[in-house]
Parts: sequence; structure tokens; C-alpha cells
Amino acid sequence: MAQHNELGKKGEQLAVAFLEKHQYSILERNYYYEKAEVDIIVQKGNTLVAVEVKTRSSADFGNPQDFIKPKQIQNLVKAIDAYITIKDLDVEVRFDIIAIVKKGNSFKIEHLEDAFYHF
Repeated sequence: MAQHNELGKKGEQLAVAFLEKHQYSILERNYYYEKAEVDIIVQKGNTLVAVEVKTRSSADFGNPQDFIKPKQIQNLVKAIDAYITIKDLDVEVRFDIIAIVKKGNSFKIEHLEDAFYHF
């Protein structure tokens, strides 16, 4: 497996552990709808949260969250809209980013709530 894929998988594992530690219920990992993928779907109370995980080996070229493109945001919104319809949910929706940067042998995790779109 390519090194960046391994880093991405590690980032998602760290994000899941972080979310569980903060009392989020993990509903889905790597949820696909058509061409869109939502890294993690969680729920806390009556709020459904689509979480995009961005992991980088350094912040030399910018923060991880700066690498989310408008088309990716559109796809996330479309996927979550479909998820809510398919599951027949009546919930508030929020879109978060978990930005992870490797620092030596450890990782810095930043949780950005309501990062780019709100219903």
C-alpha cells in the first residue's frame, strides 16, 4: 500500500478514536453514494455529523483542511442528503473536518465543527 494511503487510514482510525472519546456514536465509515464518499458519519444527540478527515505528513504546504475542494463539498452534501432520505432520519445535520498533521511520532488533531456547510 502506498505510504499516503497508510497515513490516510491511520488518520481515519485516529479520528474515530477521537470522536468516540468525545461521545459521538459512529454510524458509518467510508459511506459511498454514487461517486461521493463520506469518511465518517456520526451522531451526537439529534445531530448527524458528516466528518471529512484530512491527514498530512506535515503542514509545510498548508493546513489539511485547505485541501477540500468545492466539488468535494457538493458531493458530501449530496451523499448525506441521500443517507438521510434512505434512513428516513429527522435530524439536524452538520459537516465537520478533522484535520490531522503528523508531528514526529505523534499526531496533532484539530476538530473543526460546522466547517463548510449548514442546512
